[in-house]
Amino acid sequence: MALTPETLPRHELNGLPVRVVDSDDDGRVGLEGRVVIETTNTLSIEVRTDGESRVVTVPKSGSTFEFAITDEAADSTKESGTTSKLADTQPGGTERSAPSDSAGEGVAYVTVDGSRLLSRPARRTETNGDSPWQ
Repeated sequence: MALTPETLPRHELNGLPVRVVDSDDDGRVGLEGRVVIETTNTLSIEVRTDGESRVVTVPKSGSTFEFAITDEAADSTKESGTTSKLADTQPGGTERSAPSDSAGEGVAYVTVDGSRLLSRPARRTETNGDSPWQ
């Protein structure tokens, strides 16, 4: 199954560039990096600042994430309700530059409510059997 804005919640998230766009904890809003570990209830994001990296664990519940995908989905036109309107702006409506490790052009930004990701990652990405995620 191709990685598209519609299917992103059913795919492996490890390695994807991500930004926290909303959270119950205001201190997490704006964190940007790559997903390094996904558990049932959290995403661990490697954040790089001033040449140093640290891993921040963000609960899925109560958070909204913006993922940058560069697969075939980036080549398709932005369809209603699939890509993020936050991709080009920061809070307050100012222009946002693309993450330093993203490809720039050809990147689709997808916003996902963390509650849609609450499950065991292995169960969510199953493609056979009786998985409710298919």
